[in-house]
Amino acid sequence: MKHDTRHEVAVATPEQPSPELHELLTVDDVAALLRVSKSWVYEHTRARVVPHAERLPHVRIGKYVRFDAHAVRAYLARKAS
Repeated sequence: MKHDTRHEVAVATPEQPSPELHELLTVDDVAALLRVSKSWVYEHTRARVVPHAERLPHVRIGKYVRFDAHAVRAYLARKAS
């Protein structure tokens, strides 16, 4: 029987995290990267405080906020231009 590998999904283990997830940053990571306070980072993820175009791109995982490193870099590039 032939094994079809086109639909295999990589499974993350504690020793080898998923390649998609290794680029997720925490609030602490983003604050250090941008050299701002954690409260500034949280403030720039809230819809009530900051207009949509100015918000840091993020994802909520339950009560946790995480940031895609590529999206944060793109945000910085937009702000720099």
